[in-house]
Order: sequence, then C-alpha cells, then structure tokens
Amino acid sequence: MPLIRIEPVEDHATGRFAIEIYYPADTERPLVTTAPRYKSAAAAEQDTIAILASNANNPAPEEPANRR
Repeated sequence: MPLIRIEPVEDHATGRFAIEIYYPADTERPLVTTAPRYKSAAAAEQDTIAILASNANNPAPEEPANRR
C-alpha cells in the first residue's frame, strides 16, 4: 500500500504544472502543493523524485550538543 501520492496538476492560466503531494495516499486534500513552475507533468514528477532522493541520500545535520 502506498504511503504518499504525487500528482502533477496543470494550471490552466499559465499552462505550467504544479505538484500535489498527498499523505496519506488515500486522502482527498493535498498535504503540499507547489507553485506551477514546471513546463510538463513529466518534468514536475522527475524533479519531485530527484528532490526526495537527494534528501533521502543525505544524512540529517547533527544537532548541536547544547540542543540535545
């Protein structure tokens, strides 16, 4: 069962695409919506996957000792 759902959505005013991220996947309203900055649905999806992958491959910064 998928945990998140990613959908490209066309903005008819600009002809560009935004991304909507739904969590949990079966919810009706998106948790996150980007600005319509992408020229195609494929570009929007690929950029979203690249952002998720780059963040998943980089460890979180270590919390300073005084905040532990």
